Amino acid sequence: MPEILIDADACPVKEETFRVALRYGLTVHLVANSPLRVPAEGHVRLVVVSDGFDAADDWIVEKAVKDDIVISADIQLAKRCLDKGARVIGPTGRSFTPANIGSALASRALMQDLRDMGVVQGGNAPMSKSDKSAFLQELDRVINAVKRGRPT
Repeated sequence: MPEILIDADACPVKEETFRVALRYGLTVHLVANSPLRVPAEGHVRLVVVSDGFDAADDWIVEKAVKDDIVISADIQLAKRCLDKGARVIGPTGRSFTPANIGSALASRALMQDLRDMGVVQGGNAPMSKSDKSAFLQELDRVINAVKRGRPT
């Protein structure tokens, strides 16, 4: 069975992930730079890493194995996890795959350049109910694909 690894410091879908993991009996590793609340039920492990640059990302990449499920909006972390054979889902329900990670990295670089030039300001839109619904559907789909030995 896969394990779920959450890049937790800014993740808006932790509670949703806990509920799905409990339903499937999956272990969740909540990786953060500071202590977070962990539910009493289920198999949720809190991993507090140093506040060093990319410490949580490095822990996740080191721990991730083929078919584990990583929850993160960090596109660079997604690439590193995909290289290890893990599945990666963003909090809005977008799965990162070997087929789409290159364009995601390119878009990220372009947006960073536009922000640096002052052309684009602000960050991502707040999470909506439809984003959370899409995330839950994708997480369920990926878990079932892993259980059946299918690619996502």
